[in-house]
Amino acid sequence: MSLVEVLIGVFIFSVVLTSLITAANMYLSTSGDNLKSAKAAYFAEEGIEAMKTIRDANWTNITALSTSTAYYLVFNTASSTNCFWSATSTATSTDGLTRKITVSNVNRDATGHIVSSGGTTDANTKRITVSVSWTAKAGLTTKSLSAYLTNIIGN
Repeated sequence: MSLVEVLIGVFIFSVVLTSLITAANMYLSTSGDNLKSAKAAYFAEEGIEAMKTIRDANWTNITALSTSTAYYLVFNTASSTNCFWSATSTATSTDGLTRKITVSNVNRDATGHIVSSGGTTDANTKRITVSVSWTAKAGLTTKSLSAYLTNIIGN
């Protein structure tokens, strides 16, 4: 009888232990994915801020970017200007995250409101979209953030 009780106790203990180990593994796995997601959100926001810095140095830095090209940001410490960010068409990756920048023209209607179709192109406004992608368990994951940049300095 004691042997049966010991076997049942060992079985219950092993089931509980297996469940705890499985829960811990799932927790660690999920927290790793959440960490990448949080980093991607900050990375996208940094991309928008970097594009503002490039704009502030000279608006032609933004207008020179093609709307049909994907750009990647590079922090340039050797620059002689105040703008240390530059856009390149060479893909770069940081900590497993790839940040891609696209620039789009902006159209406005007769009242000056931004419209998705029609209107006239506003040379002093561009739509910047930053997409950050990384490989997760579910496959390639992407977070995107968009903002409108205007030539507020008039340079």
